[in-house]
Amino acid sequence: MTFPWLKGHGTENDFVLLPDHDGTLHGDLESTFVADLCDRRRGLGADGVLRVIRSSALGVDTDAEWFMDYRNADGSISEMCGNGIRVFARHLVDAGLVDGDHVVPIGTRDGVKDVTIEGPFVSVDMGVPQLRGTSKVRVADRLWEAQDVRTGNPHAVVHVDVLTDAGSLLDEPDFDPLTYPDGVNVEFVVRRDERHIAMRVHERGSGETRSCGTGACAAAVATMVLDGAARPATYCVDVPGGRLTVTWTPDGHMILAGPAEIVASGEMTWFGQQEVHA
Repeated sequence: MTFPWLKGHGTENDFVLLPDHDGTLHGDLESTFVADLCDRRRGLGADGVLRVIRSSALGVDTDAEWFMDYRNADGSISEMCGNGIRVFARHLVDAGLVDGDHVVPIGTRDGVKDVTIEGPFVSVDMGVPQLRGTSKVRVADRLWEAQDVRTGNPHAVVHVDVLTDAGSLLDEPDFDPLTYPDGVNVEFVVRRDERHIAMRVHERGSGETRSCGTGACAAAVATMVLDGAARPATYCVDVPGGRLTVTWTPDGHMILAGPAEIVASGEMTWFGQQEVHA
């Protein structure tokens, strides 16, 4: 099985991109293949896979020509990826598939997102967050109250004293399965300064990652609510892989912005779990 690939990241949240414009290369994009490709010892290594495909090839009825078919590192389907869509847009512009001088609409399982590219920075309108109730999150013998925020993906946002309170995050934190029957991303958040926070995240299906775009939005919005911040409000969000900004606009939309780049590309022959040549 020979196919083209690219590797990119947004604040070190890294992805393998698979150009498959008409959907004939990868078919249903099997979960085992995605998981093997994302494995950092047996594959190329990534937090997830972005299939670059036309909406029409997936039978999606949308005005956006391109669709981000996103899969977590374990092969499971995810509704949205804030860093992934920024990397996805960077590739579309670099490859000449869209005009980077205009807003780029991209289809996702959370609807169409408008992306804007300005030099090394890529911003995306993430839509309107849903703030729901609270639940509990546990790590070892520590128990916290978590704000339920939906930003395309489900999030449980926990404010802690120091980021090391989250432990190693090698294991998934305990959460309420009734609140999150399909799993949840858990953000651990501390304050750095006025309108400036830092976070760590355990992403469902991927483990701890260096950054999470939808998680940064959830963490910022939850903190803005606690602060009683009037909109528009912009918060800096430091993640292990860099810095993002989240703006909550007067009409309730979240704008996520930060760097995104493609770092490698090539064509590879895939031999499954035994061997990878690139």
